[in-house]
Amino acid sequence: MAKVRTERGRWITVEGARTHNLREVSVRVPKHRLTVFTGVSGSGKSSLAFDTIAAEAERLVTGSYPAFVRNRLPQHPPADVDRIDGLIFTTIVDQRRFTGNARSTVGTASDIAPLLRLLFSRLGEPCAGFSPAYSFNDPSGMCPRCEGLGVVDDIDLDRLLDRSRSLREGAVRFPTFTPGTYRWKRLVHSGLVDPDVPLNRLPPAKLETLLHAEGLSLDNPGSEYPKHGVFDGILPRLRESYLRKTPSRLTTEEQEGLAEVVTRGTCPDCAGTRLAEAARKSLIDGRSIADWSALPVGDLHDVVASVRDPTVAPLLQAICERLDALDSVGLGYLSLSRESRTLSGGEAQRVKIVRHLSSALSDVCYVFDEPSTGLHPHDVHRLLELLAELRDAHNTILVVEHHPAVIAAADHVIDLGPAGGADGGHVQFEGDPGELIATGTETGEVLRTPLRFRERTRSARGTVTISGASSHNLRDVTVDVPLGVLTVVSGVAGSGKSTLIAGELPRRHPDFVVVEQAPLRGGIRSTPATVLGVAEPIRDTFGKATGKHPSWFSANGRGACPVCKGKGVIITDLAFLDDVQTGCDACGGTRFTPETLAARLNGNTIADVLAMNPADAAALFGEGSPIARRLRWLEKVGLGYLKIGQSLDTLSGGERQRLLLARHLADSGPAAELRLVLDEPTAGLHGSDVDRLLALCDDLVDDGATLVLIEHNQRVIAHADHVIDIGPGAGHAGGTVVFEGTPSALAEHPTSLTGRYLRKR
Repeated sequence: MAKVRTERGRWITVEGARTHNLREVSVRVPKHRLTVFTGVSGSGKSSLAFDTIAAEAERLVTGSYPAFVRNRLPQHPPADVDRIDGLIFTTIVDQRRFTGNARSTVGTASDIAPLLRLLFSRLGEPCAGFSPAYSFNDPSGMCPRCEGLGVVDDIDLDRLLDRSRSLREGAVRFPTFTPGTYRWKRLVHSGLVDPDVPLNRLPPAKLETLLHAEGLSLDNPGSEYPKHGVFDGILPRLRESYLRKTPSRLTTEEQEGLAEVVTRGTCPDCAGTRLAEAARKSLIDGRSIADWSALPVGDLHDVVASVRDPTVAPLLQAICERLDALDSVGLGYLSLSRESRTLSGGEAQRVKIVRHLSSALSDVCYVFDEPSTGLHPHDVHRLLELLAELRDAHNTILVVEHHPAVIAAADHVIDLGPAGGADGGHVQFEGDPGELIATGTETGEVLRTPLRFRERTRSARGTVTISGASSHNLRDVTVDVPLGVLTVVSGVAGSGKSTLIAGELPRRHPDFVVVEQAPLRGGIRSTPATVLGVAEPIRDTFGKATGKHPSWFSANGRGACPVCKGKGVIITDLAFLDDVQTGCDACGGTRFTPETLAARLNGNTIADVLAMNPADAAALFGEGSPIARRLRWLEKVGLGYLKIGQSLDTLSGGERQRLLLARHLADSGPAAELRLVLDEPTAGLHGSDVDRLLALCDDLVDDGATLVLIEHNQRVIAHADHVIDIGPGAGHAGGTVVFEGTPSALAEHPTSLTGRYLRKR
């Protein structure tokens, strides 16, 4: 028994794990250490770290709560594993974007905002009151005009009214006021104005009443006007119905009408600061809390450090420590007032790291999903310092990663493979990262292969120019982007790369198409097959083979399971909490009715086909078929391990981006007409998969395409024909072109941070 207790204290033990593509995996994960799970894309890293270890730990912790609480927490089925032991309280720090509403900011998400409010309640002059008086989320501190949102919606009269028409002719351009509607009748029969006179010929006072009256008792309404005889003008009626509250349901016509007539602008009372006047006028050293929140984190640290008051010394220290932590993970360019929902997945994850660093808990297992995503090499070492700090606070750190520097910093490495999907799920190596380099695994080969610059760069066929770009932090930037070559745009996070290339380039040269990592529409019902445009041809093929209408083979049509409505899961909406999903017992998660599953194509049901990877599905429909030709693009962009019918909700940002790239390439004409911008396409890719993506880029460029990649990956930068390095720093310290030229020349540049790390290759 003592030995069992000792083992539990030292290891998380997993025996015979079969989650997703795991093949009877057995590992021992050391506690109070930094363990990295690595391997090619789709090899089973996340299945082991997240879907087995973390999910089972969450399930067991949830099981300790009363039933009332359990029913309101995410539900996990028991892990598909022979034995799992030594689990501890586990927190997942993934790359899901913040889903907070407009009231959530970097300050609130990082828990720095409450500290600032407390500081201003102690030192602000004149004092606005207790700390809630400095909060835009509290009635005592929010601006009454915008209710703490910083923006106000209002009706644009010029868009709403056609002043050349009369009321009877439909002068009010909104669906609920079109001729014949209830509200139109109230206007026409109000008796306030002649309904046959164009608005531009009405007396100004009469038009003012028609537009703005509230609770007006009518003197002589028409017989068809309601008996209460009380009139509300057009604007109060619209504001009350659509702006002061959000209707539970809007028709398509109403949605389109609102989009046409409603404008959003900065609140004129608080100038966008969200705060009440008392909070705005309360100052420390001449600055308000709104001024502090608008500063970049790096600058705010200096402002806080300059405050000298021994009565709040512990508070000042706590604020500086958290600001330091944000800066150390490459987020020094953010301001605390920035809405959290505008952060990328990588930025959101790093904000979560900072929040956990301040936790008083210990002996917690933290599971991170590729925390280096979106980080320049200059910032990765600072991230590693934070992970080490979290580990040294007597915690267990599990990290799913590809970055060589993160792997090298690990105490323990578990490498899965040998390939992705059905060909993965095996432990290839377990042990010290230094020993991994000498193995024959894909990861070992990547780690020991030195960085190589392109020996012969391709010549441009011309250039397009971005001149005088000044949006966000760009400083009047003028740069030439070459055509017909592979260009990489580099620089630290927040330097202005995406603003310049994903923003300014396509705006000024619309023939460039940007492929980003933004969420795809469709949610749980959308799949790689639907995005790629092969879902309908697949249904048609099943229909022809079985004699059934194609809608029987659609999870959104007649073939949908009636219990889960074709979702495969039962979703319980818990309002302000995350939705709870449980597998549908009626269809076993297949999404289809028994009648649909009884129909087969060459022995396969529609559910069987949607569970195939692209290669197997292409073989089923014939290599020369249009379906197969489109599916092959999934393999070419490194997504050959995906199931063509899996939900888009399960894909990472990098996978979604490569899926969009596959669709764009499948839809495109000759390569010579392609002008693509890819925003960090290697996110989530193993080094071997990066090489495959670069091979695809080379094929496209050799056929005449122009590719511009926004990247931190040194393998990609070294492979480019041309590099544009933006910087030198982030935020206001960036926004200039540091270097233009070949990768080898960049490595010799004296001031470029990117060049410095290329030299260290």
